[in-house]
Amino acid sequence: MKKYILLSFVFCCSIVSAQIKTPQPSPTATITQKIGVSNVSVEYSRPGAKGREIFGGLVKFGKIWRTGANKATKISFEEDVVFGGQKIKKGSYSLFTIPNDKAWKILLNTETEIWGTGKYDESKEVYNQTVEVKESSNFVESFTIDFGEFEDFSAIMSLKWANTVVDIKIKSLSAKQKIREDYLQLLTKGPSANDYYNGAKFFADHTELTDFALEWINIAIEKKPEAFWMMFHKARILKIMGMKKEAINTANAVIDLASDKKDDYGYIQKSKDLIASFKKK
Repeated sequence: MKKYILLSFVFCCSIVSAQIKTPQPSPTATITQKIGVSNVSVEYSRPGAKGREIFGGLVKFGKIWRTGANKATKISFEEDVVFGGQKIKKGSYSLFTIPNDKAWKILLNTETEIWGTGKYDESKEVYNQTVEVKESSNFVESFTIDFGEFEDFSAIMSLKWANTVVDIKIKSLSAKQKIREDYLQLLTKGPSANDYYNGAKFFADHTELTDFALEWINIAIEKKPEAFWMMFHKARILKIMGMKKEAINTANAVIDLASDKKDDYGYIQKSKDLIASFKKK
Protein backbone atom coordinates (compact mmCIF):
# COMPACT_ATOMS: atom_id res chain seq x y z
CA MET A 1 0.00 0.00 0.00
CA LYS A 2 2.80 2.39 0.95
CA LYS A 3 4.57 1.55 -2.30
CA TYR A 4 1.40 2.32 -4.26
CA ILE A 5 0.99 5.68 -2.50
CA LEU A 6 4.66 6.56 -3.16
CA LEU A 7 4.38 5.71 -6.87
CA SER A 8 1.17 7.75 -7.13
CA PHE A 9 2.90 10.70 -5.47
CA VAL A 10 5.86 10.53 -7.89
CA PHE A 11 3.49 10.25 -10.86
CA CYS A 12 1.45 13.27 -9.75
CA CYS A 13 4.62 15.32 -9.17
CA SER A 14 5.78 14.50 -12.68
CA ILE A 15 2.50 15.72 -14.16
CA VAL A 16 2.56 18.92 -12.13
CA SER A 17 6.21 19.53 -13.06
CA ALA A 18 5.39 19.17 -16.74
CA GLN A 19 2.56 21.70 -16.47
CA ILE A 20 4.37 24.38 -14.49
CA LYS A 21 6.84 26.61 -16.30
CA THR A 22 9.92 27.57 -14.31
CA PRO A 23 12.66 30.12 -15.13
CA GLN A 24 15.45 28.89 -17.40
CA PRO A 25 19.02 29.10 -16.05
CA SER A 26 20.01 30.40 -19.51
CA PRO A 27 16.90 32.13 -20.89
CA THR A 28 16.34 32.24 -24.61
CA ALA A 29 16.26 35.51 -26.52
CA THR A 30 15.57 36.70 -30.05
CA ILE A 31 16.85 39.96 -31.49
CA THR A 32 15.83 41.22 -34.94
CA GLN A 33 17.66 44.15 -36.48
CA LYS A 34 17.01 45.86 -39.80
CA ILE A 35 20.24 46.46 -41.71
CA GLY A 36 19.76 48.39 -44.92
CA VAL A 37 16.25 47.36 -45.91
CA SER A 38 16.20 43.76 -44.66
CA ASN A 39 16.23 42.01 -41.28
CA VAL A 40 18.91 40.02 -39.50
CA SER A 41 17.58 37.84 -36.66
CA VAL A 42 19.49 36.01 -33.94
CA GLU A 43 18.02 33.32 -31.65
CA TYR A 44 20.22 32.34 -28.71
CA SER A 45 20.39 31.45 -25.02
CA ARG A 46 21.89 33.76 -22.41
CA PRO A 47 23.94 32.03 -19.71
CA GLY A 48 25.02 34.15 -16.74
CA ALA A 49 28.52 34.58 -15.32
CA LYS A 50 27.37 33.95 -11.71
CA GLY A 51 30.80 34.71 -10.29
CA ARG A 52 32.59 32.22 -12.55
CA GLU A 53 35.61 32.78 -14.74
CA ILE A 54 34.13 32.76 -18.24
CA PHE A 55 36.66 32.71 -21.08
CA GLY A 56 39.52 30.37 -20.33
CA GLY A 57 37.41 28.89 -17.51
CA LEU A 58 33.78 27.97 -18.14
CA VAL A 59 34.30 28.45 -21.89
CA LYS A 60 37.58 26.72 -22.72
CA PHE A 61 40.09 28.41 -25.01
CA GLY A 62 40.64 26.61 -28.28
CA LYS A 63 37.41 24.59 -28.00
CA ILE A 64 34.34 25.03 -30.18
CA TRP A 65 31.49 26.81 -28.35
CA ARG A 66 27.81 27.03 -29.32
CA THR A 67 27.99 30.78 -28.57
CA GLY A 68 25.43 30.69 -25.79
CA ALA A 69 23.79 27.73 -24.07
CA ASN A 70 21.32 24.93 -24.84
CA LYS A 71 20.59 24.81 -28.58
CA ALA A 72 23.20 26.36 -30.86
CA THR A 73 22.74 30.04 -31.66
CA LYS A 74 20.94 30.63 -34.97
CA ILE A 75 21.36 33.69 -37.21
CA SER A 76 19.04 34.38 -40.15
CA PHE A 77 19.50 36.78 -43.08
CA GLU A 78 16.54 37.95 -45.19
CA GLU A 79 18.85 38.96 -48.03
CA ASP A 80 22.41 38.18 -49.13
CA VAL A 81 24.94 39.95 -46.88
CA VAL A 82 28.63 40.51 -46.38
CA PHE A 83 29.29 38.92 -42.99
CA GLY A 84 32.69 39.71 -41.52
CA GLY A 85 34.06 40.53 -44.97
CA GLN A 86 32.67 37.46 -46.75
CA LYS A 87 29.56 37.09 -48.91
CA ILE A 88 26.89 34.92 -47.28
CA LYS A 89 23.65 33.88 -49.01
CA LYS A 90 20.30 34.63 -47.42
CA GLY A 91 19.04 31.90 -45.09
CA SER A 92 19.60 30.56 -41.58
CA TYR A 93 22.87 29.35 -40.07
CA SER A 94 24.13 28.15 -36.72
CA LEU A 95 26.71 30.48 -35.17
CA PHE A 96 29.62 28.75 -33.46
CA THR A 97 32.85 30.23 -32.15
CA ILE A 98 36.25 29.07 -30.97
CA PRO A 99 37.32 31.59 -28.32
CA ASN A 100 40.95 32.33 -27.53
CA ASP A 101 42.65 35.00 -25.47
CA LYS A 102 43.40 37.47 -28.29
CA ALA A 103 41.11 36.33 -31.11
CA TRP A 104 38.08 34.17 -31.84
CA LYS A 105 37.25 31.99 -34.79
CA ILE A 106 33.74 32.76 -36.01
CA LEU A 107 31.92 29.89 -37.74
CA LEU A 108 28.67 29.76 -39.69
CA ASN A 109 27.19 26.37 -40.44
CA THR A 110 24.16 25.38 -42.52
CA GLU A 111 23.08 22.84 -39.87
CA THR A 112 20.89 24.82 -37.44
CA GLU A 113 19.35 22.01 -35.33
CA ILE A 114 22.35 21.28 -33.11
CA TRP A 115 22.42 20.88 -29.33
CA GLY A 116 25.88 21.26 -27.88
CA THR A 117 28.90 20.73 -30.12
CA GLY A 118 29.26 16.96 -30.28
CA LYS A 119 27.69 16.58 -33.72
CA TYR A 120 29.28 19.63 -35.34
CA ASP A 121 29.93 18.92 -39.02
CA GLU A 122 32.81 20.94 -40.48
CA SER A 123 31.76 19.99 -44.02
CA LYS A 124 28.68 22.24 -43.65
CA GLU A 125 30.65 25.35 -42.73
CA VAL A 126 30.13 28.37 -44.98
CA TYR A 127 32.22 30.81 -42.94
CA ASN A 128 35.39 30.39 -40.87
CA GLN A 129 37.27 33.58 -40.07
CA THR A 130 39.29 34.96 -37.16
CA VAL A 131 38.21 38.16 -35.38
CA GLU A 132 40.19 40.08 -32.78
CA VAL A 133 38.92 40.29 -29.20
CA LYS A 134 38.32 43.61 -27.43
CA GLU A 135 38.42 44.06 -23.67
CA SER A 136 35.70 46.20 -22.08
CA SER A 137 35.67 47.89 -18.68
CA ASN A 138 31.91 47.25 -18.53
CA PHE A 139 31.17 43.82 -17.08
CA VAL A 140 28.31 41.99 -18.83
CA GLU A 141 26.69 39.44 -16.50
CA SER A 142 24.59 37.56 -19.08
CA PHE A 143 25.89 36.63 -22.52
CA THR A 144 24.53 39.26 -24.93
CA ILE A 145 24.32 39.66 -28.69
CA ASP A 146 23.36 43.12 -29.91
CA PHE A 147 23.81 45.56 -32.79
CA GLY A 148 25.31 49.04 -33.04
CA GLU A 149 27.48 51.43 -35.11
CA PHE A 150 24.79 51.72 -37.75
CA GLU A 151 25.47 53.09 -41.20
CA ASP A 152 23.05 53.25 -44.12
CA PHE A 153 23.70 49.68 -45.24
CA SER A 154 25.70 48.10 -42.41
CA ALA A 155 25.91 47.52 -38.66
CA ILE A 156 28.18 45.85 -36.13
CA MET A 157 26.96 42.70 -34.38
CA SER A 158 28.64 42.39 -30.98
CA LEU A 159 29.10 39.27 -28.84
CA LYS A 160 29.50 40.37 -25.21
CA TRP A 161 30.12 38.46 -21.98
CA ALA A 162 32.08 39.34 -18.87
CA ASN A 163 34.69 41.87 -20.06
CA THR A 164 35.05 40.43 -23.56
CA VAL A 165 33.60 41.92 -26.76
CA VAL A 166 33.84 40.48 -30.28
CA ASP A 167 32.55 42.65 -33.15
CA ILE A 168 31.46 41.41 -36.58
CA LYS A 169 30.44 43.79 -39.36
CA ILE A 170 27.34 42.86 -41.35
CA LYS A 171 26.68 44.72 -44.59
CA SER A 172 23.65 44.50 -46.82
CA LEU A 173 24.81 43.21 -50.20
CA SER A 174 21.83 43.98 -52.41
CA ALA A 175 19.99 46.83 -50.66
CA LYS A 176 21.69 49.70 -52.49
CA GLN A 177 21.10 48.15 -55.91
CA LYS A 178 17.50 47.27 -55.02
CA ILE A 179 16.73 50.82 -53.87
CA ARG A 180 18.29 52.25 -57.02
CA GLU A 181 16.16 49.95 -59.19
CA ASP A 182 13.04 50.84 -57.18
CA TYR A 183 13.60 54.54 -57.75
CA LEU A 184 14.22 54.08 -61.45
CA GLN A 185 11.04 52.01 -61.78
CA LEU A 186 9.15 54.68 -59.90
CA LEU A 187 9.65 57.04 -62.83
CA THR A 188 7.06 55.10 -64.82
CA LYS A 189 4.47 55.40 -62.03
CA GLY A 190 4.23 59.17 -61.76
CA PRO A 191 6.44 59.88 -58.71
CA SER A 192 5.52 62.57 -56.20
CA ALA A 193 7.66 65.46 -54.96
CA ASN A 194 8.78 63.32 -52.02
CA ASP A 195 9.72 60.45 -54.34
CA TYR A 196 11.98 62.75 -56.36
CA TYR A 197 13.32 64.31 -53.14
CA ASN A 198 14.21 60.98 -51.51
CA GLY A 199 15.64 59.68 -54.76
CA ALA A 200 17.81 62.77 -55.17
CA LYS A 201 19.26 62.28 -51.69
CA PHE A 202 19.94 58.61 -52.37
CA PHE A 203 21.73 59.23 -55.67
CA ALA A 204 23.74 62.11 -54.17
CA ASP A 205 24.90 60.11 -51.15
CA HIS A 206 25.36 56.62 -52.59
CA THR A 207 26.19 56.93 -56.28
CA GLU A 208 28.24 59.07 -58.64
CA LEU A 209 25.10 60.29 -60.40
CA THR A 210 25.12 63.81 -58.95
CA ASP A 211 23.73 65.34 -62.18
CA PHE A 212 20.81 62.97 -61.84
CA ALA A 213 20.41 63.94 -58.18
CA LEU A 214 20.33 67.64 -59.09
CA GLU A 215 17.76 67.02 -61.80
CA TRP A 216 15.50 65.15 -59.38
CA ILE A 217 15.79 67.70 -56.55
CA ASN A 218 14.86 70.45 -59.03
CA ILE A 219 11.74 68.52 -60.03
CA ALA A 220 10.87 67.99 -56.35
CA ILE A 221 11.20 71.72 -55.63
CA GLU A 222 9.14 72.58 -58.71
CA LYS A 223 6.37 70.30 -57.44
CA LYS A 224 6.62 71.64 -53.87
CA PRO A 225 8.23 75.13 -53.94
CA GLU A 226 7.44 75.87 -50.28
CA ALA A 227 9.55 72.91 -49.09
CA PHE A 228 12.64 74.69 -47.77
CA TRP A 229 14.09 71.37 -46.58
CA MET A 230 14.19 70.19 -50.19
CA MET A 231 15.96 73.39 -51.16
CA PHE A 232 18.56 72.76 -48.45
CA HIS A 233 19.36 69.37 -49.96
CA LYS A 234 19.70 71.05 -53.34
CA ALA A 235 22.36 73.30 -51.73
CA ARG A 236 24.03 70.18 -50.33
CA ILE A 237 24.02 68.48 -53.76
CA LEU A 238 25.49 71.61 -55.35
CA LYS A 239 28.24 71.53 -52.73
CA ILE A 240 29.01 67.89 -53.54
CA MET A 241 29.26 68.91 -57.20
CA GLY A 242 31.73 71.69 -56.32
CA MET A 243 29.35 74.49 -57.34
CA LYS A 244 30.22 76.88 -54.51
CA LYS A 245 28.41 80.03 -55.64
CA GLU A 246 25.21 78.18 -56.51
CA ALA A 247 25.31 76.23 -53.22
CA ILE A 248 25.69 79.41 -51.13
CA ASN A 249 22.92 81.21 -53.04
CA THR A 250 20.59 78.26 -52.54
CA ALA A 251 21.45 78.01 -48.82
CA ASN A 252 20.64 81.73 -48.43
CA ALA A 253 17.32 81.12 -50.19
CA VAL A 254 16.58 78.39 -47.64
CA ILE A 255 17.21 80.85 -44.79
CA ASP A 256 14.89 83.44 -46.37
CA LEU A 257 12.14 80.89 -47.02
CA ALA A 258 12.36 79.16 -43.64
CA SER A 259 12.46 82.44 -41.68
CA ASP A 260 8.76 82.96 -42.39
CA LYS A 261 7.79 79.55 -41.03
CA LYS A 262 6.64 78.74 -37.51
CA ASP A 263 9.26 75.99 -37.25
CA ASP A 264 12.34 75.70 -39.47
CA TYR A 265 13.24 72.24 -38.04
CA GLY A 266 16.87 73.29 -37.79
CA TYR A 267 17.32 73.97 -41.51
CA ILE A 268 18.27 77.63 -40.99
CA GLN A 269 21.22 76.58 -38.85
CA LYS A 270 22.09 73.75 -41.25
CA SER A 271 22.14 76.28 -44.09
CA LYS A 272 24.35 78.65 -42.12
CA ASP A 273 26.71 75.78 -41.35
CA LEU A 274 26.84 74.84 -45.02
CA ILE A 275 27.76 78.41 -45.99
CA ALA A 276 30.37 78.57 -43.20
CA SER A 277 31.93 75.28 -44.39
CA PHE A 278 33.10 77.02 -47.58
CA LYS A 279 34.89 79.70 -45.55
CA LYS A 280 36.88 77.09 -43.62
CA LYS A 281 38.57 75.81 -46.76
